[in-house]
Amino acid sequence: MIDLAGTVGLLIPLAVLVLVVISGLRIVNEYENGVVFRLGRFVGLKRAGLRWIIPFVERMVVIDLRTVARDVPPQDVITRDNVSVKVNAVVYFRVIHADKAVLQVEDYQYATSQLAQTTLRAILGQVELDQLLAERDRINREIQQVLDAHTDPWGIKVSNVEVKHVDLPAGMQRAIARQAEAERERRAKVIAAEGELQAAEKLSEAAQVMTRNPATIQLRYLQTLVEITGGGNHTILPIPLDLLRELHPLARPAEREEAAPSLHQ
Repeated sequence: MIDLAGTVGLLIPLAVLVLVVISGLRIVNEYENGVVFRLGRFVGLKRAGLRWIIPFVERMVVIDLRTVARDVPPQDVITRDNVSVKVNAVVYFRVIHADKAVLQVEDYQYATSQLAQTTLRAILGQVELDQLLAERDRINREIQQVLDAHTDPWGIKVSNVEVKHVDLPAGMQRAIARQAEAERERRAKVIAAEGELQAAEKLSEAAQVMTRNPATIQLRYLQTLVEITGGGNHTILPIPLDLLRELHPLARPAEREEAAPSLHQ
């Protein structure tokens, strides 16, 4: 006859042992680390896999190692040229040392978010509005470097910071629009002036060629007459250029002197 009392006496401790073993099992994912404390003292890290800790003696805090994106709430910033703007951003960071993230700071996500807000205001307060709008990449890198240096003791790596939106006052928006319009007008005038200069240079070169070869002047004169008619039925009497040169009030004295002897002959 089986001894029930003895069997029950064996099963109870065995069941308690199984429960203790099961209660100490922990699953750590590939993207996580477990920070283990034994009676309040840090004793090590648990990597990915099925892990076991001593129940009621050890405690494990699981830290996610993936990159986290946190929005920085809109901040009121006064730039170096005394323009009030509202700026928001996004911060990308990840935990690279899980033990530091637990031991060195109470809530690393909250602390990183608060530090990002104060750093954003401090950095943007040192630049002018034009720099904020035109040199955003440089400003992003500067904020990222400052944040990364301050969060390094916490085991946090700030990989990127992006200023998303700059909200300008309505008056400043109108001023920037007028400035942009004036800049476009200035460029248009400069381009037109450069075109006039190039055209004048080409005309000067053409005049020098015609002066060296008088026949080209006569050919150009005839070509101009053809262009004036426009292919229509117009009758135009060509006047010799020598006669026009004599009649022109601004004719050079040297040309008059050269033409005079030929007339007397």
